[in-house]
Amino acid sequence: MTSRLLPTRCVTALLLAVLLVAPTGCGNSQNAGSPGASASQAGSGRIVVLMNGNSPFWDTMRAGINAAAEEFGVEASLETNDATPKGQIDKLRQFASQGDIAAVAISATDAANPAIADEMRNLRERGVKVITVDSDIDREKFRDARFAFVGTDNFAGGRELGVCAKNLRPDGGTFVTFVGRTGAQNAIDRIGGFVAGAGDKFNEVAPMGDENDRTKARENVRNAIGNHEDLNTLVGIWSYNAPAIVDVVRELDARDRFTIVTFDAEPVAIQYMAEGDIDAMVVQNPYEMGYQGVRLMKALIEDDQATIAELLPNHDQPDGDVYDTGLKVVVPDSDTPLKAEMFGDTTEFLKLGEFKQWLDQNGLEGS
Repeated sequence: MTSRLLPTRCVTALLLAVLLVAPTGCGNSQNAGSPGASASQAGSGRIVVLMNGNSPFWDTMRAGINAAAEEFGVEASLETNDATPKGQIDKLRQFASQGDIAAVAISATDAANPAIADEMRNLRERGVKVITVDSDIDREKFRDARFAFVGTDNFAGGRELGVCAKNLRPDGGTFVTFVGRTGAQNAIDRIGGFVAGAGDKFNEVAPMGDENDRTKARENVRNAIGNHEDLNTLVGIWSYNAPAIVDVVRELDARDRFTIVTFDAEPVAIQYMAEGDIDAMVVQNPYEMGYQGVRLMKALIEDDQATIAELLPNHDQPDGDVYDTGLKVVVPDSDTPLKAEMFGDTTEFLKLGEFKQWLDQNGLEGS
């Protein structure tokens, strides 16, 4: 019978191999090679940005993410979501089970959802770096769930949009805001800012949410127009609400009845403004959100205090955990009563042609 014992030289070789791959430390079950270890503990790993829905807005952010990943030599990607809190909770739990993820940025669908905040905290406890982009969590309740927010000062953006409406309709009127999720922090801040900027000559109809459903977004516009005879101002809060508003107003041949002011600049919204169907857009910089978000997460992973201090020099202060990516007010090339001096010093005022040039210079189709 042939012996199943290995020759002595083979045993010696195997022992050497075991010694070479065995951990050099002891008593640490969370080392980088174990299934439960986070990649951030090993000083490297994937960076993930979790969106709150899906629209061309995120295509521009993806371009910023990809540019930062290439420049800084990291692996970074944009993860889709079904626009529900449950979808984000499931994704966050999935990330916690993947040992190669070092940092996560999330655009929170629901600012006040404690389950989302709990999953963010869970990631942080595992050593994963966590920030928010585009839409923050409730900072008063859940500030500890993330290190910082990278994105727009959404109240300021809403206020600038309200200033647009105020100067386009000096006599005021009745407005309705259309948005994906009314509970998202960016929606809450933008709508509150709009009310402040528009002033007391405007009456507010309750915000209309569509849960990121494009068909419902159009139905909301149709219903608002049908149910409120005194309605004269239509306000798009999320990027796809702009084309939804214009499509319905065109369908009803009712452009002369409404002032239309919107957030963001999807490619079709840019076209609609050029054709005379949008009076003003407040435009964010999702490219910068993606780029600086990846840059900050890389710095957190590597404990690069110099870069963290550059991006957030006052992080320990009450409002120091926000990196503001800026705002633009974009108006048609044709005559408009809106002028640069009506807006804040940090808001860039551009005619549509100038804005298109900026997009071309940065290789973007929208923002």
